[in-house]
Amino acid sequence: MAKVKNRSAGSRVFNAINYTFFALIILVCLLPVWHVLCASFSDASWVLGQSGIIWRIEGFNVNGYKLVFANQNIWSGYFNTLIYVFGTTALGMFLTVMAGYALSRKDFLWANPIMFLISFTMLFSGGIVTTYILVTQYLHMYDSRWALIIPGCMSAFYLILVRTALNNVPESLEESAMLDGAGRFTILFKIMLPLIKSTLATVILYYVIGNWNSWFNALIYLRSKDKFPLQLVLKDILVTASDTMSMDTAILDSSDSADTVLYKQLIKYCTIIVSTVPMFIFYPFIQKYFESGVMIGAIKG
Repeated sequence: MAKVKNRSAGSRVFNAINYTFFALIILVCLLPVWHVLCASFSDASWVLGQSGIIWRIEGFNVNGYKLVFANQNIWSGYFNTLIYVFGTTALGMFLTVMAGYALSRKDFLWANPIMFLISFTMLFSGGIVTTYILVTQYLHMYDSRWALIIPGCMSAFYLILVRTALNNVPESLEESAMLDGAGRFTILFKIMLPLIKSTLATVILYYVIGNWNSWFNALIYLRSKDKFPLQLVLKDILVTASDTMSMDTAILDSSDSADTVLYKQLIKYCTIIVSTVPMFIFYPFIQKYFESGVMIGAIKG
């Protein structure tokens, strides 16, 4: 099909407005990141005297990062977050794939009623109070790491994505494998899953980002600080500044260690950067699967 060279005036106006609109969205998203990044590497006294967006780095130093990494709660928060993220993602992906495969098979008699019940939970749920009672009183997971792993390891939305993607795999592939003597697990893990790797990568991305940024469940289920995830540690620093005053000032240069209060704002900026860097590193490697994975696993009407 020949490429259309002459576009109408309306089409050009629409494209101009469209490009401008999305450029503004990108700018709005990048400005806070740039502001925090510049502030985290700037002089503490200069940052304290600024109002509005910080556009440049003034008095480059890493004193704020020294204070942040001297705080043991940051390291324990990182460790706990990795446990919660990898535990929830691994268990969640296993359960999602197994349930999605079973519910995508046409010879499974109760597939449609079960899918209706699962979809129903996307619209109606028991709420926070009943979930809290279930986790703490019946499952006895209060102040346990399992309280952050098990309740969040399954999602109806992720299950629907995987099930729909498996539905799109031709039945002839499964029938051919069965004729060759392959079992259900062989068909699932060696034939079907490689064909939907884009959808699987997308679901993994959802699991990782969702659990990395999660802090509310930890707030209501955990009481021991040694089990706090990184985001809850960050919340304490940003909201209550409880850990700011306990940081060791001896690691600073003698000219900069006059008053820890001066570094409160700088420490907040540095903590934000430290907690978001892993996601900035992780996301580009899996982004290429995101669009195709969502489209393959989308619900078709």
